[in-house]
Amino acid sequence: MSGRSARGGRTALAFEEREYSAARLDALAAGLAGTLARRGVRPGDRVALMCSNRPEWVVAVRAIWRLGAAVVLFSPAWRRGEAEHALKITEPAHAVGDHPLLAGLMPMLHLDEEPAEPSDAAFPEPAPDADAVLVFSSGTTGLPKAVRHTHASFRAAVRDWRTTLELTARDRIQIATPPSHILGLLNIETALETGAWMRLHRRYDLDLLLRTIEADRITVEMAVAPIALAIASHPKLESFDLSSLRYIMWGATPVTPEVAETVTRRTGVGWVPAYGASELPVIACNPVRGARLDSVGRAAPGVTLRVVSLETGAPAAPGETGEIQARSASLMAGYLPADATAAAFDDGWYRTGDVGHIDAGGWVRLTDRAKEMIKVRGFQVAPAEVEAVLHGHPGVADCAVYGIPDAADGEAVVAAVAPSGPVDPAALIALVGERLASYKRPREVVFVEEIPRLPSGKVLRRVLKDRHGRAPGT
Repeated sequence: MSGRSARGGRTALAFEEREYSAARLDALAAGLAGTLARRGVRPGDRVALMCSNRPEWVVAVRAIWRLGAAVVLFSPAWRRGEAEHALKITEPAHAVGDHPLLAGLMPMLHLDEEPAEPSDAAFPEPAPDADAVLVFSSGTTGLPKAVRHTHASFRAAVRDWRTTLELTARDRIQIATPPSHILGLLNIETALETGAWMRLHRRYDLDLLLRTIEADRITVEMAVAPIALAIASHPKLESFDLSSLRYIMWGATPVTPEVAETVTRRTGVGWVPAYGASELPVIACNPVRGARLDSVGRAAPGVTLRVVSLETGAPAAPGETGEIQARSASLMAGYLPADATAAAFDDGWYRTGDVGHIDAGGWVRLTDRAKEMIKVRGFQVAPAEVEAVLHGHPGVADCAVYGIPDAADGEAVVAAVAPSGPVDPAALIALVGERLASYKRPREVVFVEEIPRLPSGKVLRRVLKDRHGRAPGT
């Protein structure tokens, strides 16, 4: 374990055998910003970034921000169709990264072919209301939308996350989740702004994560449901020294109490459940001391929450169930396409699409999802996106996609298919895997005579969910 970088100064970021001080990261970001400026990047431009988990990703984000430009985060797990859709709705003028897919779609500054050189160049502060980052989120219908965060809204999210988690410069964290997801970006930037020590991993590997907690004396572990389940079921969990951990944060999906309690029983480490979204990164969080597994916590600092009736839209009384809505300085500026923005708000309140209640003490409990998006390992899957692929198969007359609870992934994707002739379920799953990211593949294909729909054409996904697992005719 080291606390100093190879070029002097306290280590801010470690990656494999490399270590970077905050000053080194700043110098590299300034150097890359100069390169991007010479290639024509100007304030207000959008720059696509498709890059694997590595320090250069962090440098690229900060370089783009130095120029007053907005970074458009492309997942390295995407297939061509997904990347083409993202390009169509965000229209970035420039691209940077290390992924051949993006390089094949538009001119891209390759981070390996033109690595950043340190510079002490100064750049003006970007305008607070200028776009800083665009991340992708799926709504109830259609293809993924781009969520626009300004410099001001994202800084507010970082401030709220630092406060709720009680992070200080003495903390040490590790990042194994994709930085292109809002939680990964939030964790990285919060660590850097706080002065905490951070290790970035090239990919997720449970044994490596557990060894790193022991070797690097990690104090706060960030987890999602699959990581929590893997920790709980690890046959040699007791052989790792996890005593440095203050707590493990559980985000992206509601806590599974049995899994959390198993980890605590085996390690002595407790959990801090939290709740957020791409549109509003920090909605609620449990207190670090006195966290509960039956609630996602109370409203984060700077966040105001309310519950409204699903039938009337009127504010609900404490304890009454309805849609959770929120206001905050960390709320997104809107979506791309822009015409999708209005439906996300109710008189200035952000509609989370989550159903639950808030008791008199302010504790938030989520019970259902009003939106039909499926959440797999913290990633949102739009049913319509998967359905569009399945409809392209000649053996599919109609289809509908929905999610079912899954202990490991939060939810699993299921495709109900009305076939027009003989069709192999494995071929349908493989087709989705060829066109979309792996987490969007159906876990299961269920054959039905017809897809239940309203006269308007809207799919009755709840009917399909209710039928799931039952024998025909029951």
